[in-house]
Order: sequence, then C-alpha cells, then structure tokens
Amino acid sequence: MVSKEKYSKMVENKTKNSPILKDLIKAFLIGGAICTIGQLIMDLYLKLGLNEKDGATLTSVTLVFLGVTLTALHLYEKIAKHAGAGTLVPITGFANAVSSPAIEFKSEGFILGVGAKMFTIAGPVIVYGTTASVIYGIIYYIFTLFK
Repeated sequence: MVSKEKYSKMVENKTKNSPILKDLIKAFLIGGAICTIGQLIMDLYLKLGLNEKDGATLTSVTLVFLGVTLTALHLYEKIAKHAGAGTLVPITGFANAVSSPAIEFKSEGFILGVGAKMFTIAGPVIVYGTTASVIYGIIYYIFTLFK
C-alpha cells in the first residue's frame, strides 16, 4: 500500500510543469483574436447600415453561431487546446459550453440527452453569474441610498 505522501511525491515527479508564461501569451493572443473578429463583424454590420444596437445584437448572434459551428466541427476544442482560457471568456466560449454537451449527448435523445445535459457546463456559470449580479445590485442600491 502506498501512503498519500508517497503517492503525491510520485505524481509530482511524473507531472511536468506547465509553461505558464507561454500559456498566458497564447490565451491572450487567441482570446484577443476572437474579440477582434467580433469587432470586425460589428464594423461590417454598421457599414451595412445597421444601427449600433442592432449591429451589437447581430454580432452576438453571429459569434454564437460561429462558436456552435466550430464546436460541431470539433475545431473549437483544437483551438481551446492551445488557447486555454482565451477561448472561455468571449461569447464563443459560452456557446461552446452549451453546445458541446448537447452534441455529445444527442444520441440519448432530445429530452434525456440534449435537454438534460445542455447546461451541464454552462448552468453553474448562469446560476452563479445571476446570483452575483443580484448581490452586486443590492449592494449598489444600498450605497446609492446613502448618497
């Protein structure tokens, strides 16, 4: 039987360290590229004559579509392998987080597969994001009462 300490030492010896600086740079560049593409799409919609609100809405829809399409073609995971968190932050990361489990579990049917598993990854983000925004709103409201 191997003790916890000995096991931890064995794992530490076998695990190679992640090149943090290199990973940070790649996440920054690829995440920035995704955001730049989003801005280019927005600029295109504005040049086509849409107002800023409609252009922003259509840009979000386009980025979600691109994120889901890249996920369905198994390209998003290849990008994420190199970009890490750089692919999580933009709206395309959210689209990937929702569509990836839906695609993975589609063989189990629409209700028990797609419907039940779609928000496995994104669900906690939605719940905690909403909760945090409500708490922030309450705190903000309390502080504005004393101004």
